[in-house]
Amino acid sequence: MSNDIVIEAWNTVLFEKFTRFKYLFIEGYAAISEEALKRHQYAKGASVLDVGCGFGDCTIQIAKTLRDGGSARGVDCAANFIAECNKMATEERVDNVSFFVADVEADDLGGPYDEAFARFGTMFFNFPGRAMSNIRQSLKPGGTFTQVVWRKREDNPWLYDAECCVKEIVPVISHDETDAVHCGPGPFSMAGPDMVSEMLLAVGFERIQFERFDSDICIGRNIKEAIEFALEIGPAGEIIRLAGEEGERLRPKVDEALQDVIGKYARDDGSIWAPSSAWFVTATNP
Repeated sequence: MSNDIVIEAWNTVLFEKFTRFKYLFIEGYAAISEEALKRHQYAKGASVLDVGCGFGDCTIQIAKTLRDGGSARGVDCAANFIAECNKMATEERVDNVSFFVADVEADDLGGPYDEAFARFGTMFFNFPGRAMSNIRQSLKPGGTFTQVVWRKREDNPWLYDAECCVKEIVPVISHDETDAVHCGPGPFSMAGPDMVSEMLLAVGFERIQFERFDSDICIGRNIKEAIEFALEIGPAGEIIRLAGEEGERLRPKVDEALQDVIGKYARDDGSIWAPSSAWFVTATNP
């Protein structure tokens, strides 16, 4: 029942990879989080928990809207990410935001909070039901949990196209077949509305709603960067990494194959923008 392997991954190899492409995550995801927060605005003075806060950009964005005593608190399992969050908060001089390290599946999250939010922070839980229960227990009665998760693979070619391409070339090693650290279930683990709604109902949430949001996101300022991004982040990169020496040996062949797969999304200025599709999921604590 331990999450040690996943936490180690996010604190080490995945932290390094995400930091390398930090600007793509912050700028690429900005339109998605802005739309989610516009649709589900928080009252002035509210206290908001940001689950799986990553670099903290969303937490800070929320904090800036919560004047009159409001505050945002970000939580992540990886201490290295929380250190980056604190740096960003200091640089932007936001004083109503704070961050802490915790395993959302098992640790005390503080509170009770008026609201909870997660942008792509819930898909990697090994035991998501435990995490959802813990989040609900940290909310005040009537509090809402809004989470942004990726929809099905086929509607997210920015990740899926590269994954399919890599699978044709590199042998797939499952998490059970290796001792290597890994990210957890993966970005599409919360894509199914029936499964997610049943899980939220099972832990006591009510009034569960799903809103679809489609947008193009930037995955590289040029084709070279987009291919590097695909080979470091997401399912394609995970397949290569878990394949070890064989994955590295086959990397040049993958790189060549991805030229056409990813290149079809190039804009006139050379930047690469691919379609994405997400769910905005809201659930209320009775």
